[in-house]
Amino acid sequence: MTKDGLLKMIAESGYNVGYAAKKHLATFDIVEKVPGWLALLSIAAGIGALFIPQLEQKFVSATFLVLGVASLFINFYMQDKDKYAKAGDSLTGKFHELRALYQHVKAEPDTADMSAFATTHDRIQAEALAFGIPKQIFLSDWYAHYKFFWQAQTGWMDEQLRFKFWRDKMPLGLILCLAALSVWALVAASVFLASHAPFAICWK
Repeated sequence: MTKDGLLKMIAESGYNVGYAAKKHLATFDIVEKVPGWLALLSIAAGIGALFIPQLEQKFVSATFLVLGVASLFINFYMQDKDKYAKAGDSLTGKFHELRALYQHVKAEPDTADMSAFATTHDRIQAEALAFGIPKQIFLSDWYAHYKFFWQAQTGWMDEQLRFKFWRDKMPLGLILCLAALSVWALVAASVFLASHAPFAICWK
């Protein structure tokens, strides 16, 4: 195997392992922190209904129902949250090993024998695969993108993989949601302007 080929392989493994680490830690963070935020929102909705007449009883009931369902969904992961944290930490350790291996290979001359480094890469990759937990919580993918691309050091992988903003750094699901919201906002604005003649005239 050539030096350039091994560097790219290590970078690809670094991406897979690093992103997996962030996804496990994202699941842990959501399970650990979101229930507290849901409880706070429930209290805020209840207090708001006492002082704001526009908050009808149906709205408050619907809010509590949605928050209750969300809490119930999160509770399914509560008993295993420490497993996600442990797996995330273990994968992060393998990510650091791959980064160190990348720097060692990069420092070698182009004609050097890469077989020992390739064996080390295969070992790290095999060990990382043993830590993964397939089941992840909803929205962990979005949060993992943020934790990986905007908090972690990914420059060494970018040397080989050339990450692109829309293709790599933004989750596809988030892009589709933003597109759907944009279309909905345009349709809603068109309907509103069509039903309010003075606003439509000003708009034109």
